[in-house]
Amino acid sequence: MFQFQMPFPRLKLQIPFNGDLLAPLRQWLDELDVRRPHLAQAICQLVPAQCPFARDIYGFDRVLFSIPPLCKLNPLYNELMSLRFRALCYLEEEFHSSTIDNG
Repeated sequence: MFQFQMPFPRLKLQIPFNGDLLAPLRQWLDELDVRRPHLAQAICQLVPAQCPFARDIYGFDRVLFSIPPLCKLNPLYNELMSLRFRALCYLEEEFHSSTIDNG
């Protein structure tokens, strides 16, 4: 079995290669620990909450056609949504606890 190792020695990821080229990136996104407010805010700003490609095209006050959300076609969609959720939870936990301590 072929072992794939990321070129980042600090991460020490060894993933058996099973034909999925995005497996190392998926694992890295899943294991990313959000413990800094600036990182959590950047993640929430970069990863949109809803698909930015979904649109209704209007003409003469009628919907001519709709463009469906295409985000599900992204192979990293679930990992990015999970990362955004963890960042939002961290921010809520961090700021909620600081308002309780200060209040």
